[in-house]
Amino acid sequence: MRALIVEKNEDTGKTSAQVQEIDEARLPDGEVTVAVEYSTLNYKDGLCIGPGGGLVRTYPHVPGIDFAGTVETSDDPRYAPGDKVVLTGWRVGEVHWGGYAEKARVKADWLVPLPEGLSTRQAMAVGTAGFTAMLAVMALEDHGLTPEKGEVLVTGAAGGVGSVATAILGNLGYRVAGVTGRPEQEAYLKSLGAERIVAREEINETVKRPLEAETWAGCVDAVGGAMLARVLGQMAYGGSVAAVGLAGGAALPATVIPFLLRGVNLLGIDSVMQPYDNRVRAWGRIARDLPMEKLEAMIHPAGLADLPELGAAILKGGVRGRVVVDVTA
Repeated sequence: MRALIVEKNEDTGKTSAQVQEIDEARLPDGEVTVAVEYSTLNYKDGLCIGPGGGLVRTYPHVPGIDFAGTVETSDDPRYAPGDKVVLTGWRVGEVHWGGYAEKARVKADWLVPLPEGLSTRQAMAVGTAGFTAMLAVMALEDHGLTPEKGEVLVTGAAGGVGSVATAILGNLGYRVAGVTGRPEQEAYLKSLGAERIVAREEINETVKRPLEAETWAGCVDAVGGAMLARVLGQMAYGGSVAAVGLAGGAALPATVIPFLLRGVNLLGIDSVMQPYDNRVRAWGRIARDLPMEKLEAMIHPAGLADLPELGAAILKGGVRGRVVVDVTA
C-alpha cells in the first residue's frame, strides 16, 4: 500500500515526508480497516508534514486527520465490509496513523457512517474544516440565531472553515459578511453566499471602547486574537460568537463588558472529541444544508505526492477552499 510517511532524522532533528510503499502489517491496532478513497488537508496536517513535525509524537508517521472510504474488515458489529464511513478528529493523523495512505486501521468508535447522498469525495471536501463550520452554525442556532436576527460575520472567510460556513449560512437564508485580507477573493466569497466583504484591516485591531455599534447578530470566528476581541464589542444584544480557530493568535485582549452589558455568548467549538450523536447530527445537517454545487467550487484536487508542498502553503495562508486528496492517484 502507498502512504505518505513522515520520518525524523535523529541526528539533525529534522523531518521529511515522502510517498512510500509499505506493508499493510505496519498499520496500527484497531477494530476496523478502511480502504481509504479520499483525504483532505487541514492546518494541523501542515504542521505534521512540515520540517518540525508539529503535532507528531512518534516516527515514522502517517499524517491525515480526516479520511473517507469503504470498510474492508471489521471486528465491530456496527460496521461491515462495504460500509461507507468518514473519520475526523480523535487525534488520528497526529498520534494515531491517519488518512494519507491507501488503508487505515482505527477504533470503531471514531468512525461515522457516511450520510445518504454524500460521496466520499464530497465528505473530504467537507472534512474537519467543514465539520467544524457546521458545528459552529449549529451552536449559533442552538443559542437563538435565526436569519431574521440580522447579519452574520464570518472571519477568515476564504479559508476552509470560513468557506463552508459562508456557503451553509447563505444557503440557510442568512445575510453573510465575509472578512478576508485578500481582496482578490471577493468574487469567490460572493459566489459562496457572502453579501458583502469586510476588509481585514477594518476589523483586526482592538479599540479603546469596549462596546461599539451593535452590528452582528452572530459570528463564526476562525481568527481569534485582536479580531475576536474587536468583534465581541460589535455584537448585537444576546448575540453569539462561535470561536473555531486562532490564526490571529491565542491571546484575547478583550474585556468582560460585552458579556455583562449585552449578554454576548462566546461559544468554543471543538471538533476533535465531539460525542458520536452530535457527529451524526452534524454530518446529517451537512448533507442537507451545504449546497453541493458550491462545495464543488471550493475543491482543489491533489494526490499524495502534492502534500508536502501544499502542507507548507497552508501554514502560510496560501490555500483557498478545500484540498481533496485522492490517495489512490
